[in-house]
Amino acid sequence: MIIFQNATIIDPKTDYMGKKDIAVSDNKIVSIADTIHAGKEDIVYDCTDKYIGPGLVDVHVHFRDPGLTYKEDIITGSDAAAAGGFTSVVLMANTKPPVDTVNTIEYILQKGKEVPIHLYTCATITKELKGKELTDFETLKRAGAIGFTDDGIPILDENMTRAAMRQAVLTDSVLSFHEEDPAYIENNGINHGAASDYYHVGGSDRQAEISMVKRDIKLAVETGAKVNFQHLSTAQAVALIREAKKTENGKNIHAEATPHHITMTETGVIQHGTLGKMNPPLRTEEDRQAIIEGLKDGTIDLIATDHAPHAPEEKAKKITDAPSGILGLETAFALVQKELISYHNFTFLQLFCRMSYNPGKLYQLDAGYLAEGGPADLVVFDPKRQFVIDHFKSKSQNSPFQGMELTGKIELTMCNGKVIYEDIN
Repeated sequence: MIIFQNATIIDPKTDYMGKKDIAVSDNKIVSIADTIHAGKEDIVYDCTDKYIGPGLVDVHVHFRDPGLTYKEDIITGSDAAAAGGFTSVVLMANTKPPVDTVNTIEYILQKGKEVPIHLYTCATITKELKGKELTDFETLKRAGAIGFTDDGIPILDENMTRAAMRQAVLTDSVLSFHEEDPAYIENNGINHGAASDYYHVGGSDRQAEISMVKRDIKLAVETGAKVNFQHLSTAQAVALIREAKKTENGKNIHAEATPHHITMTETGVIQHGTLGKMNPPLRTEEDRQAIIEGLKDGTIDLIATDHAPHAPEEKAKKITDAPSGILGLETAFALVQKELISYHNFTFLQLFCRMSYNPGKLYQLDAGYLAEGGPADLVVFDPKRQFVIDHFKSKSQNSPFQGMELTGKIELTMCNGKVIYEDIN
């Protein structure tokens, strides 16, 4: 057995936080007790002054595999996930080719068997991400797709979106929406405001997000579909989701925030250039605070990284030509722990609810909790340990947080009862 002694454990499912020992055998937690005595053959970790939570679950990552593996692949992406404390990840479908066929799903899931984390993939909502024709939800789900998304590209046709939601209801599937109407965007990845003024470009107006969130809330309430509104960036969108959750079908409406929208404003793209460029863009301090309030009151029930690797030569282009997106997996926990717990009276139970339990529950995964007989997927962390990110396990290195001193170190990640990352102080 592997025994973790003297830890403060966090179980968001039962809302429990307290001192316990945990014993793991094979791929299950076999005991959680006040004291667990170790035998001669047991491996023991002394977790005095450390915390144990369920493995983190990220429902929004890009591993660029197939087709764009010079940026990232399933192996390197999984290494990055393990280092960040993530034991389950859901891949987006905008690969090359996109995930709109059984063959592509089978390729991803087969390669996923080689990595130590739980790897799942979405399929596209529309064929070839063109927004013109729905994919075969039933067939793709049977092949292993865990949900559906055209992430990276908004679905502009309202009737197509309604039809997708009806298919999602019929197949009991989750739809994730990237809400940016290009009619309000001249140069994406840069907020229309101080950031666009700085770069002398048009930028992305907040109405790009607001208009589509408003439309798709109406459709979600009408159809009852399970919908996840991805990476919210505006105060108005948060307010719209808050009201939508009060409706009859509000239980099926979900929303996510990214660590970068929680911790940064549009000054980030001014300060860091292309490393601060992302879709939707970093916006104002008012927007950032609204996102945090949304997380506190449950309007935003998920924290997801939108881990988006890009090669150095791509990010080296001028601001209007460089691709949008930053790495997220290896910095997420420290960033949100510092911001939400240190500055906004969040609790660790709330944090793990947003980063483990709720994401797992949305996709009906056996994940996001600590219990006897439950999965041995967990993280050990030191909330006070400071560290500097000087290199990423990701194949790409595109992050505005590189070189920054962070607090709250993931020291051990266990998945399926095996230690897959360890950096214990």
